[in-house]
Amino acid sequence: MSHSATSTLREAGHNIGPVNVDQVLHDVNILGPLDDNTRKILSKEATVFLAVLHRTFNATRKALLQRRVVRQAELDKGNLLDFLPETKHVRENSAWRGAPPAPGLVDRRTEITGPTDRKMVVNALNADVWTYMADFEGTTSDAWGL
Repeated sequence: MSHSATSTLREAGHNIGPVNVDQVLHDVNILGPLDDNTRKILSKEATVFLAVLHRTFNATRKALLQRRVVRQAELDKGNLLDFLPETKHVRENSAWRGAPPAPGLVDRRTEITGPTDRKMVVNALNADVWTYMADFEGTTSDAWGL
């Protein structure tokens, strides 16, 4: 495996030692067609990297997918979304709070209007917003030459 592939896995906290490329690729099967472009992307090095990733994380991936099924069943029963209890300490820690927005960003209500005919612009100007955005769509102009 390349230095970058093993480094990436090591930085993620996984103990990846030297890899025997032929041994890793022994039971790897690519089921789709392999044209020249695919071979450039799925080089031997890339395929080894994907195989090691799969073997390293597949159990976790499957467990997370199972948790998703369980969570969806809870939501289907009417349980509401909420923050995870195990992350409560992060939400309550003021060090994890972002700075308040700048004064000009506190109220960003915007009216989006289109087409830009008189009635729509008057409605936008009368809206309870600080600004409006007009959509100069092609239906009000023959500038496109169509």
